[in-house]
Amino acid sequence: MSICNTPSLRWKPGTSHTVDMSSHITSIEALRQLYDPVRERSAKKELPELDSHCQRFIALSPMVVVSTHADDSHSPGADASPRGGAPGFVKVLDAHTLLIPDAPGNNRLDTLENIAVGRALGVPGQAAVGLLFLVPGMDETLRVHGLAVLSTAPEDLSLCKDGRRSPKLAIRLTVQSAYLHCGKALMRSALWDASRHIERSRLPSMGEMLRDQIAQYRGEEVPAETQAEMLERYRQTL
Repeated sequence: MSICNTPSLRWKPGTSHTVDMSSHITSIEALRQLYDPVRERSAKKELPELDSHCQRFIALSPMVVVSTHADDSHSPGADASPRGGAPGFVKVLDAHTLLIPDAPGNNRLDTLENIAVGRALGVPGQAAVGLLFLVPGMDETLRVHGLAVLSTAPEDLSLCKDGRRSPKLAIRLTVQSAYLHCGKALMRSALWDASRHIERSRLPSMGEMLRDQIAQYRGEEVPAETQAEMLERYRQTL
């Protein structure tokens, strides 16, 4: 197995970086002074498990954003990663258990590394994780929080198998809380409004942007894939 040893360029604040803290919020009390009290319904909507509505929402969702964090010096730190598949690709085992199959990607493994080095509640390989489920055409989202481990158990992988492959592993999440999030953010963004979608030509292809970025920050010349070439490569491993 080959491992890429390309050094990270992640910026880390040093002693020469001075921050004026006088206008920063540094306590919950100070933060709360800026806002009205939480609405009663908003405070009461958090559930300790996935009820029937949450489970139905997940069954209809083809997209989830997985948020992780790790303090380990070798980990990516804070990370948010999209995961997609056919509606219901995230498996609901019961009111407290989810399985998110891993799919072929770029092998950075930022999310997976954060979970692997986690020690939530003192358990090696367990990490606190936040999930945001989206359903196309629906402005409300579903937020789920819990403790995740990376599972290679045959019974878990079998449940996650689809028509193309069986995953190498699955993120197994023990649900601690869940609640529906109002639709204001997606309404403001008009995310699902096709008339607001940009023409793809307004930005270079990802390959062209990566070529420019690698040249600027690493001083290396790499060939640029066109949008058509990249899409064809993607299709081979979807």
